[in-house]
Amino acid sequence: MSLQAQIDGSNLWFAQSQLHSHNHSLQPKSLVVTDMDGKLTLASNELLNGLNQLFQTSIKQKSRVSKGSVWLSLTNNSEVIQFIDPQELKALGEDGFIIKYIDEKKSVLITGNNQKAVLYGVFHYLRLLQTVAIDKDSLNITEIPKYKVRILNHWDNLDGSVERGYAGRSIWKWDELPTKVSPRYKKYARANASIGINGTVLNNVNANPHILTTEYLKKVMVIASELRPYGIQVYLSVNFASPAVLGGLDDANPKKEEVKDWWKNKVKEIYELIPDFGGFLVKANSEGQPGPMDYGCTHADGANMLADALKPYGGIVMWRAFVYNPKGWDRAKQAYEEFLPLDEQFRDNVMIQVKNGPVDFQPREPLSPMFGAMKETQVMPELQITQEYLGFSDHLVYLGTLYQEFLQSDTYAKGKGSTVAKVTDGSIYNHPVSGIAGVANIGEDNNWCGHHFAQANWYVFGRLAWNPDADVKTIAEEWVRQTLTQKDKVVSSIVEVMMNSREATVNYMTPLGLHHLMGWDHHYGPEPWCVVEGARPDWLPTYYHKADSIGIGFDRSSTGSNAVKQYFEPLRSEFDNIATCPEEYLLWFHHVPWNHKMENGQTLWNQLCLKYQEGVDEVKKSQEVWSKMKTYIDEQQFKEVQEKIAIQLKEAIWWKDACILYFQTFSKQPFPEGVEEPVHKLEELKKLKFDLKHHN
Repeated sequence: MSLQAQIDGSNLWFAQSQLHSHNHSLQPKSLVVTDMDGKLTLASNELLNGLNQLFQTSIKQKSRVSKGSVWLSLTNNSEVIQFIDPQELKALGEDGFIIKYIDEKKSVLITGNNQKAVLYGVFHYLRLLQTVAIDKDSLNITEIPKYKVRILNHWDNLDGSVERGYAGRSIWKWDELPTKVSPRYKKYARANASIGINGTVLNNVNANPHILTTEYLKKVMVIASELRPYGIQVYLSVNFASPAVLGGLDDANPKKEEVKDWWKNKVKEIYELIPDFGGFLVKANSEGQPGPMDYGCTHADGANMLADALKPYGGIVMWRAFVYNPKGWDRAKQAYEEFLPLDEQFRDNVMIQVKNGPVDFQPREPLSPMFGAMKETQVMPELQITQEYLGFSDHLVYLGTLYQEFLQSDTYAKGKGSTVAKVTDGSIYNHPVSGIAGVANIGEDNNWCGHHFAQANWYVFGRLAWNPDADVKTIAEEWVRQTLTQKDKVVSSIVEVMMNSREATVNYMTPLGLHHLMGWDHHYGPEPWCVVEGARPDWLPTYYHKADSIGIGFDRSSTGSNAVKQYFEPLRSEFDNIATCPEEYLLWFHHVPWNHKMENGQTLWNQLCLKYQEGVDEVKKSQEVWSKMKTYIDEQQFKEVQEKIAIQLKEAIWWKDACILYFQTFSKQPFPEGVEEPVHKLEELKKLKFDLKHHN
């Protein structure tokens, strides 16, 4: 491990390679691999290299298990069956693994039903050595992932640009493939495998049809071959109009036989090149993308046509529910209205991919009502790892708390306890396949994600995709110990900053249920005043906050758009009543008078201003904490994060000033005590453009 790799973040969470202080007595004496066919070579190499780095020694590989061995084996080995119940082994499925201290052998066994599962076990064992205190009694671990498909969605374009990408250009070098292969592909695969991710969609959901040409499929084949050893399947986003654009057909009507045949032939070509190809991701009839509704057909008609083509090969269709159109006056209701009537019509290899909230990756949203409502169709959560509405890669925002809040939200679909995680991971609805997707924040920057702490969001997504019930504070600590430092007090201070960071960002951007206050064309800075002639109303902040002389907020109650009707009881009644609606969603569901009394006795106006100030104060606190890290963190890492936090503080103040000054023009009320006087004037803020966001 070079010092430079450690400093610049390029080694991700493999950077520290230091033991947890309690684990120095656990040094293995040998590595034994029970592997007749060489299937475990990659897993054994990862384990051997990892152990040698952690213990600063050279551990020998031996042929027989003895005292102090770490033993890798597939479960079909006759010796393994002596120590572990065959039923327990069968229950592991494709990806599950066991790590067990075998007292009779005085050794540690890592086993799974296939090479990928053993590799997952190896990475987990190495992680334990670095992050928690373990002993032989604690090494009795069975891990089985809750979601079958754990996938990253890259919004990467064929020209190398990345939509909503804040870490440089795409890591996929289409202009160099298939002859030149970037070493980053294997590093990417290794990083994903280490946190349990098993799939990747290579290209943007706003798909260029040319990804399906033979020229590009041969490039995809090379990437697939690089990722395959680490258990990563490749998927592609496809443009629904591809048969017309590429195949010369008159149209792409999913009910026409020639269109069906074109897709069947194209799928056959793909699987001849990539036998383990995963399937398609589709964005259709949304934001101008073509789809089945162009031909009077339904989402089910389009998805099923593709599903039928993929079915013989085991492929799946991930059909996005991110749809909105000018009809109606509440965008938050539209996905539910389009998809719920189709619930029983989708093939069993179709998953409907649904964003966590009903609008669009806002700093905070209530859960989408589609979770739990679609009982006959597998619904697949889509989370954003890249920070489109959360300060891009300039702001330190740990998204583990957002993911946890969402996954543990109760839908009440089957009564109390029907969390989003349980209605999507197969615990409640027994569908053939389950999945979860994260929109990637990865680019060609040295630190992969544009901000050292943005790596933690990729990391926590993978860990929660494996186990949505895992504790995100523990995961944050894992990441810090593997990436920044092993010093206990320093770890706890950094983790505290991470755990408070998302709530701080909600407060200085969109507190109390406000949403979509960003500039409509860039989604970065505050423009609550934004009005653009000719733009669709639901692109603009004024559509969402609806501030006027009476109050602020979008009325989605039963006397407004009645979006509350889409939720199960008791959520429906709770959200509908201004007295019982959780304050964090108050302005999402209600247009609230400025003088409305909040739970703490403050008026809405005062509470709104104080929330903005709380957000700024929390960023100041994180800046103070980080300033004390200088002697504990590599100099370059420290400096780069310090610079980012300075930007974040400046922009948190920008957000506070812009929003409270603008909303004050409606409320006509003074700032409450405890809120700092704005450093900007409203007219100056209105002239501040996105491309000047870091000006002095």
